Amino acid sequence: MASSLNPADHGWRKHLPVINAFVRYGLLILVGFLMIYPLLWMIGGAFKNNAEIFSSVGFIPKNPTTDGFVSGWKTSTEYTFATYLLNTMKIVVPKVIVTVISSVIVAYGFARFAIPGRKWLFALLMATVLLPKSVLLIPQYLMFREFGWLDTYLPLYAPQAFATEGFFVFMIIQFMRSLPLDMEEAAVMDGCNSFQVLTLIVCPVILPAIISVALFQFMWSMNDFLQPLIYLSSVEKYPVALALKMSIDVTEATSWNEILAMSTIALAPSLILFFLAQKYFVEGVTSGAVKG
Repeated sequence: MASSLNPADHGWRKHLPVINAFVRYGLLILVGFLMIYPLLWMIGGAFKNNAEIFSSVGFIPKNPTTDGFVSGWKTSTEYTFATYLLNTMKIVVPKVIVTVISSVIVAYGFARFAIPGRKWLFALLMATVLLPKSVLLIPQYLMFREFGWLDTYLPLYAPQAFATEGFFVFMIIQFMRSLPLDMEEAAVMDGCNSFQVLTLIVCPVILPAIISVALFQFMWSMNDFLQPLIYLSSVEKYPVALALKMSIDVTEATSWNEILAMSTIALAPSLILFFLAQKYFVEGVTSGAVKG
């Protein structure tokens, strides 16, 4: 009984929460550093020369240089890297816009309207999520060839105007189903039609889901390699993904510092957009409740 009241033992128990927090956050920091280390190494490698890239696993350059950025921006073609960045935005921006609009409209229809055969249509939509996109490449290519869309950007974003991304539709539907109907019913009683209810009442409340869809589609489209490779044949229309692959020469020594430098620049828009949208995402979650 006396040993359980030992002051030293009581002091150790008193600091136990601090020790637990130190160990917990220490492990989280360590795992987080290991996860982000490849990104840090890529950024550091952009400021190295080729010899130093292959001689050290550290991400801090010993002799920093910007030659990789200068030479990589010029590229080995007649176009600068700015051309490929602009081409990427010509694909990504329309793709994000039409994906958000179509996904919200279709999700609103499934969540709020008693459509005949709604369950079967929703099951069919979910089946498209499980369907490998590779099986659609040949029929889509033949269809777009008949449309005369080859070597244009239309095949890369036009299908998204028909809510072909079932995952995004499902995510928005689940978000809508968690919302109360009071505000929507009140808006209908005030004379709003379905489109006004969607744009004025529902969309501001489901802003977190909309931002999530836009972020996912933006990052996935920035990294898309296969679709542009299939439909684009003109170098002046290449996005960043194809331009980086084109910079890797298999017959001569590759300037990896240039590849890493341009990869860092290509990654910057996604990182900037993510950190900017993160603030609005949190605000959307906290302000998404129904206010009286």
